[in-house]
Amino acid sequence: MPVIECDVDAARQKLVDAGADVSAGNSEHEEWRAEYGDANAVAYDEKVVVQGANPQDIESLLREEGGHAYVYFDGGSRGNPGPAAVGWVIVTSDGIAAEGSETIGRATNNQAEYEALIRALRAARDYGFDSVEVKGDSQLIVKQVTGAWQTNDPELRERRVTVRELLTEFDDWELSHVPREINERADKLANEALDDA
Repeated sequence: MPVIECDVDAARQKLVDAGADVSAGNSEHEEWRAEYGDANAVAYDEKVVVQGANPQDIESLLREEGGHAYVYFDGGSRGNPGPAAVGWVIVTSDGIAAEGSETIGRATNNQAEYEALIRALRAARDYGFDSVEVKGDSQLIVKQVTGAWQTNDPELRERRVTVRELLTEFDDWELSHVPREINERADKLANEALDDA
């Protein structure tokens, strides 16, 4: 559950300007409550606590824009093709800024990996990061996106185009292959989504 240290009056105004439903707090300790998209927030003295299915809906409005992030992604399929899920984590110098996971229906491992990368990049973009270092344990995805390998499969080629378009939205980006141990959190999130499905 993200906690944002901020001026809660300024945060309230940002949410109102964005069209969020803002109401009074439920106790003497709560300054206000807000609902926006699939997220809700409660403001306390100098901090806002964000919850909900997609906390980034509110968090992206309240966090200061810009900055650098490390983005980890992983996707997996049980059956290849079979039930598939994605997991991603965005990390800054302050720790985990956001993470997400969900099932994506039936897909191959490679399709799930691409889908995880797409969702991770969209989240990093929505959070307003200027530059990203993206890391994944799929050598195929990294080599295809960076142009070292060709993408012959039409479905993967389409996803590669989407990834390349998303990367152009950052001032600077880097994509590299890392061992599975380095990508452990994203891998765990994808597997938990499959276990819970």
